Amino acid sequence: MVKQYRILIMGASYGSLLGTKLALAGHAVHLVCLPAEADLINNEGAIVRMPVKGREGLVEINSKKLPGKMTAGGTAGVKPGDYDLVALAMQEPQYRSPGVRELLDAVARAKVPCMSIMNMPPLPFLARIPGIDIKAIRGCYTDATVWDGFDPKLMTLCSPDPQAFRPPEEKVNVLQVRLPTNFKSARFDSDAHTAILRRLEADIEASRFDTGSGKVELPVKLKVHDSIFVPLAKWAMLIAGNYRCVLKDSVRPIKDAVHSDLAASRAMYNWVVKLCVSLGADENDLVPFEKYANAALSLGSPSSAARALANGAPNIERVDLLVKTIAAQKGMRSEVLDQTVALVEGWLEKNRKKAA
Repeated sequence: MVKQYRILIMGASYGSLLGTKLALAGHAVHLVCLPAEADLINNEGAIVRMPVKGREGLVEINSKKLPGKMTAGGTAGVKPGDYDLVALAMQEPQYRSPGVRELLDAVARAKVPCMSIMNMPPLPFLARIPGIDIKAIRGCYTDATVWDGFDPKLMTLCSPDPQAFRPPEEKVNVLQVRLPTNFKSARFDSDAHTAILRRLEADIEASRFDTGSGKVELPVKLKVHDSIFVPLAKWAMLIAGNYRCVLKDSVRPIKDAVHSDLAASRAMYNWVVKLCVSLGADENDLVPFEKYANAALSLGSPSSAARALANGAPNIERVDLLVKTIAAQKGMRSEVLDQTVALVEGWLEKNRKKAA
């Protein structure tokens, strides 16, 4: 009998997208999330809506109707050692929350392979890239100590390229995919752990969803790459688009951040590509600007980082600061990125004063 993998996913927003794809492929998924989310997912299923090429409207997938099983719950009582793989799908500042921090520590101690689908790469993953001074980037994290128990060999990064959001008028178990691109994962250090990812990749590729009027192939696949630099392709997108949604007193859609001055966006994007190449990436590992700019046309709302700042968040993922700090280690500097970092810090300062 073919082995069914057990996968623990910390975080139910993007986590439910990955989890739904894994459950469609026949695997067992447990999501760690807030009580209200867990109750809805257990009672009504995780609901993911996505566009499918050649079909009108959105296809709705309910996790209750899939070959694999999806369950959800809080952080208490979870035994990471019972799982074959852990996926990290929360925003980076959440990992220091009470309960989450302890579970993350238990994951590290259990020595289970971990695949992060965060925009902010976990410190242990960056430790796998030669030439990054890990001590110098600790200050880019909300709390770097949460990562101290991990063995870098057991951590990989998967670029969460699909764009999805929770429609505000819907219940919290509903996720809508705006841009159905792929999750792109780097391999693990070990062949055995990488084999788990390759098996999941193949099972997702082979899976078909029954719409009631026939079986269809769904977008959003898992793609596993031998290069550890492939997930860093997201950095150029984040710096040229997501973080440039942040203005002094307001935020703007990703589409406007990229297309209001295409030449400036291209220059910023290519600067980040150059940084990744200086770390060891091949340009073929990365996404050409034109492809990204085209995808950005469909992104008509501000990035999650910009929305969080506008909603008063005292902490967000600081990929802007991380890229600036790593670039400085390579003797590279961008005035545009410096301005972005200053704008983000201005918002955070204002939000922290309000919260105090």
